[in-house]
Amino acid sequence: LFNGKNLDGWKVKITGYELGDNYGDTFRVEDGVMKVCYDQYEKFDGKFGHIFYETPFSHYVIRVEYRFVGEQCPGGPGWAFRNSGIMLHGQSPESMRKDQNFPVSVELQLLGGGGSGERPTGNVCTPGTHIVVDDKLVTRHCNSSTSKTYHGDQWVTIEVEVHGNGVTKSIVEGETVFEYTQPQLDENDADARKLIKDGDKMLRGGTISLQAESHPVEFRKVELRELEQ
Repeated sequence: LFNGKNLDGWKVKITGYELGDNYGDTFRVEDGVMKVCYDQYEKFDGKFGHIFYETPFSHYVIRVEYRFVGEQCPGGPGWAFRNSGIMLHGQSPESMRKDQNFPVSVELQLLGGGGSGERPTGNVCTPGTHIVVDDKLVTRHCNSSTSKTYHGDQWVTIEVEVHGNGVTKSIVEGETVFEYTQPQLDENDADARKLIKDGDKMLRGGTISLQAESHPVEFRKVELRELEQ
């Protein structure tokens, strides 16, 4: 999905700005790598960013190589230290409110370690959504994977295997670390409620976006293989 040269095929949406306004050149391509940068920010000030691929998908494997670098932008929330994500089954950026922080979606959370302690990656968070794990509806916002912790500036390869409304697997460095099914809209969330059509809450596909949550992050590969339904 990322051609290694420019942001063709991608759309930027930053909280408080119109779709397409890439405030502070937050998302850029340098040396063949897609970068999230904050060198033009004085402080973060709640400017959560997402870069959306233009085509929605339903059944696929997405593979991303990422790493966290440098220092967090001043004013970024504590939880956003070495934190990004791949948003799956998302709403279109055109349907987001101008001041909306996150698209309604299911997030494969990307986390880097702080040098000591455990901080797994490949977790699943649910802005405006719920998931089913072990046949139980999970309404907790973030759910930890079984992955190991990746400290420092090392590149990490993560894959997500997505089967519409069926099984979704997070795979870190070849190991399955989280699995869920039946992603669905949360009818108690105002943004999600607008997306429910004819009472159907189930998510079967949607946009893919990458996050800018105040810590510089780099993506050197964003690849997708469509699967048979």
